[in-house]
Amino acid sequence: MKYLEAKGDSIDAAVESALLQLGLSRDDVSVEVIKQPKSGFLGFGKEPAVVRVSYEVTPTARAVDFLKGLLIRFGTPADIHAEENVEARTIALTLTGDNMNAVIGHHGDTLDAIQYLVNIVTNRKEDERWRVTVDTENYRAKREDTLAGLAHKTAQKALKYRKPVALEPMNPHERRTIHATLQEVEGVTTYSVGTEPNRKVIVAPEGMAPAGAQQSAPKKSGGSRRRGRGKKPAAKAE
Repeated sequence: MKYLEAKGDSIDAAVESALLQLGLSRDDVSVEVIKQPKSGFLGFGKEPAVVRVSYEVTPTARAVDFLKGLLIRFGTPADIHAEENVEARTIALTLTGDNMNAVIGHHGDTLDAIQYLVNIVTNRKEDERWRVTVDTENYRAKREDTLAGLAHKTAQKALKYRKPVALEPMNPHERRTIHATLQEVEGVTTYSVGTEPNRKVIVAPEGMAPAGAQQSAPKKSGGSRRRGRGKKPAAKAE
């Protein structure tokens, strides 16, 4: 068990402050009242309520604790909302605060690095792995849309000029997004070249991939070019 003391104008306000700091709900903690609030007289002698909140160090609590401390040291403290799915073993952490652009970084590089560290700390003492995602300002969904649009534009360019087109270096998740987006687009294939962190996706007309290139999964017969973000089978190439 871990403990946190918090203050507020009332007991409820003090508890709410503690829950906000921990990113937990009221059902996740036990509350002990340390000091009742005093209203004082004409503003003199006023004292806040003090509560001690105890909580179990669950994977979610471990993730929130580490992330909160990391952001404070990074100079960008933020409120953290946590959603846990025990069955799927996923933890979604959403950040709100000032200067979240610094947390996101260039094309999400900083956000991805933070997410990587949180995953390591969260799973340090776990027998089964938890998948932790860290997001802010709906960046990940926006980035997925941007990548899908980029994939289609690049496919059009490859088909128009009948030559392979290279995209900028991307992390494995973003490369998989490109592969999956174009998996059922007729006439093009995708494969990756290079080594981390400079590995990039190549979009090429079908039949123009070099020998030995690990291409995305074969397209289904009768497929049509798709521009939406419908559900597609996972691409093999990275």
